[in-house]
Amino acid sequence: MAKLKLRGKDLRNIGYPESPVISIAIGVMEQHYKHHSAEDALDILAKVLATPEEYLEDEALVKIAERLVEEEEEQERALRTEPVPYSVYGANYIDPAAIRQMEQAVRLPVAVAGALMPDAHHGYGLPIGGVLATENAVIPYGVGVDIGCRMCLSIVDLPVKLQAGEYNRFVKVLTDNTKFGTGAAWKHTPDNAVLERNEFRELPLLKHLHEKAVGQLGTSGSGNHFVEWGIVEIADDKNEWGLPAGDYTAILTHSGSRGLGAQIAGHYTKLAKELCPLPKEVQHLAWLDMDSEEGQEYWLAMNLAGDYASACHHLIHEKMIKAMGAEVLVRVENHHNFAWKEKHGGKEMIVHRKGATPAGKGVLGIIPGSMTAPGFIVKGRGESASLDSASHGAGRAMSRSAAKQNVTRNAMDKMLRDNGVTLIGGGLDEAPMAYKNINEVMGAQTDLVEVLARFRPTIVRMADGE
Repeated sequence: MAKLKLRGKDLRNIGYPESPVISIAIGVMEQHYKHHSAEDALDILAKVLATPEEYLEDEALVKIAERLVEEEEEQERALRTEPVPYSVYGANYIDPAAIRQMEQAVRLPVAVAGALMPDAHHGYGLPIGGVLATENAVIPYGVGVDIGCRMCLSIVDLPVKLQAGEYNRFVKVLTDNTKFGTGAAWKHTPDNAVLERNEFRELPLLKHLHEKAVGQLGTSGSGNHFVEWGIVEIADDKNEWGLPAGDYTAILTHSGSRGLGAQIAGHYTKLAKELCPLPKEVQHLAWLDMDSEEGQEYWLAMNLAGDYASACHHLIHEKMIKAMGAEVLVRVENHHNFAWKEKHGGKEMIVHRKGATPAGKGVLGIIPGSMTAPGFIVKGRGESASLDSASHGAGRAMSRSAAKQNVTRNAMDKMLRDNGVTLIGGGLDEAPMAYKNINEVMGAQTDLVEVLARFRPTIVRMADGE
């Protein structure tokens, strides 16, 4: 007799809710009732669904019954009547929708502190530029879809004048050693320790994502992700790196954990919403308890995605630097879509920085502008009111759709020419005028970071627009 095989659709058809109870029920039935017909098995499941309390003593069906009882008892989590305190930097530059989102986030029962950076704009759940500290809870959408999205800058020993003198070589090295866009992958990927991590073998979700991770290692996403040549301007001989003041050739990259991170974010956000029902306006901020199996799984997967994102950057930099026959003088890098375990005010918290740069005292980071505006190498001041955070860039002044409607190709091309920037790829949605003024944003966070050096882009590559 064939072994029993049930589908989630079968259970939903008899009234089972879209929740973890479906996978629990399928597992129980296929283990203990494997010689029953699907019709008989579904008949049993329908009876358990109708009166789960009657099956709490049943040796085989107890797991299904317990989960159904738990789900009956679960109610939508109420928000705090009063928000926990949070700080806002550069309020004049932040759209009201982002402020409203932050005010909702700090009313979560698990919220303990928050901050909003001057580049903030509306996002899903937590605004981009939002920082939220929670007690013993991690919010997948508080980290974001692009887990471990980060900046990486390498100052190299190539004379700045070479960028003009050997312009075609710089363009070729940039285009030959980068790939962009959804699904972009290399045919041959070098060995890398991150691909051998135990998580790929131990977490069921990650087992199915290993092949994708292999192909996409060393590639970049779409949207505002970029790889660019540029010039770092160091004004002071007394700098962090002991380099003489002057101009240096540099590579700057911005991207995250690719399809791996997106799949992790989608899976655990869906799970969090099932386990932690919230009012509609904050449903994307559903959390996972750090003491739960699901919370621990997400934490492991998130950290793997962050390390994978770092490896992507390093591979891009190494390939370009090797192709140019150069050496690295200085490297600075940081995540800005991540969650960290940190202590603030003597208390351990989970600090989510969704589009915000870690800026603990003495911590180095990079805050980019746009394809024509400067970026900055910064050192954190450790400002407690900001939860040791700063902006992750200039922040959008226009949505992508608004930029496409209001910016012309001629206007963007003129701005690129006026700033001496070559753009490879890119679309109107990423036009420089779609972003806030980076100098105003930096001026709003002088309490948060000290500027150490300035980066000026010269040759920029992005995913093809439109």
